[in-house]
Amino acid sequence: MVDPSALVSPWIKFCSNTAPMASIVVFMAPYPTIQQITKDKSAGSLPLLPYSSMISSCILWFVYGLLIQERNVWFTNLVGLFFGLFYFVKFTKYVPPKSVTLPGTVRHHEQACLGVVAATSIWVLVCYLTVQRSNMWMTYAASLVGNIAVVFCLLMFASPLSALKTVLRTRSAKSIPLPFTLATVLNCFLWSVAGLGEFHDFNIYFPNLLGLAFGLIQVALKIIFVNNSSAKSEDQIDLVM
Repeated sequence: MVDPSALVSPWIKFCSNTAPMASIVVFMAPYPTIQQITKDKSAGSLPLLPYSSMISSCILWFVYGLLIQERNVWFTNLVGLFFGLFYFVKFTKYVPPKSVTLPGTVRHHEQACLGVVAATSIWVLVCYLTVQRSNMWMTYAASLVGNIAVVFCLLMFASPLSALKTVLRTRSAKSIPLPFTLATVLNCFLWSVAGLGEFHDFNIYFPNLLGLAFGLIQVALKIIFVNNSSAKSEDQIDLVM
């Protein structure tokens, strides 16, 4: 019999092997912000959601990678989980006493992350106990875990588009971080190719194709409004209106 891996083209294999490194670059992107928080000894009004959502998403993808027995998936998200936990601990250390880091308090974010761990563990255990045919329990467990992971992934990729209204109103794309956006585009492209060409896994290629589209929209906005000297701040627009 022909080894299925031998049918994968060198280009697809290259994308599959490079995708984890691109993901780690994306996971490292918040580090300068955390450094600044540590330097200022205050998180100010910055949101905790990016870091708690990173933890929750990485937990889900880590478990999914283990269930489908794909090392590139589980190892990459294990690294991301460590980064997320590091950011979370550093951030919460400098949260002002009465700060509310939307959408909720620090305790709410901790409970949400623990809830994801508990729910995922219970579902995997239920599948293991109820489906005894070889490794079929892994398939059942992976189906739901993968679907939920896709939802988390889409929320993270789409979150920067929340600034779209501001970009269009001010005709300025200063709020779009170009290096992070380019890293996200590259990351989503590589995982899309790997998901389609090697893994043939909808849960991997679908969210990354959408993430690629979201990233390209942001790049397009950055190009359209680059060096726009006539751009107005929101405050100026509000005064005019």
